[in-house]
Amino acid sequence: MAETRTHYREELENLEASALGGLDLVNAALQRTLEAVEHQDVELAQLVVADDDRIDGRYLEVHQALITLLATQSPVATDLRLISALLHVLKNVERMGDQCVNICKVIPLTGNEPPADSDMVELILAMGKQARSLVTQAKRAFADRDVEMAQDLVRQDDVVDNLNRE
Repeated sequence: MAETRTHYREELENLEASALGGLDLVNAALQRTLEAVEHQDVELAQLVVADDDRIDGRYLEVHQALITLLATQSPVATDLRLISALLHVLKNVERMGDQCVNICKVIPLTGNEPPADSDMVELILAMGKQARSLVTQAKRAFADRDVEMAQDLVRQDDVVDNLNRE
């Protein structure tokens, strides 16, 4: 029985690492998206769209494994909360990847001409850089179980909200 629980714990740790690794995929997509926006790089934008399959694949793989773990291991208390949190993280990883795709799908519509409103581009780039910082901090806060760092994300998200209003 102890060997089964050891295997279960290892599997849960691996799934957490894989789910949090999805945040690295999103950060990379977001960086490429910002570069594509800044330089009106249609080819880079198309790469972001094509590469979203990796984020979607990670989501599906880890989501299914977590659901299987729930069904076969009947986790309780702390493990159940962790699995629930990981499912939430995965949903948002997938959503962030889709937002990068949505932005990149607009770039070819404008062609290679520089945007008419350079101030708007600067706001978008600032918002994207702040979002990347939030993703990095969220991953670290989750991995380290750092409540203060997680709470600080709320304050920092206000910066993104203010840029969005501008």
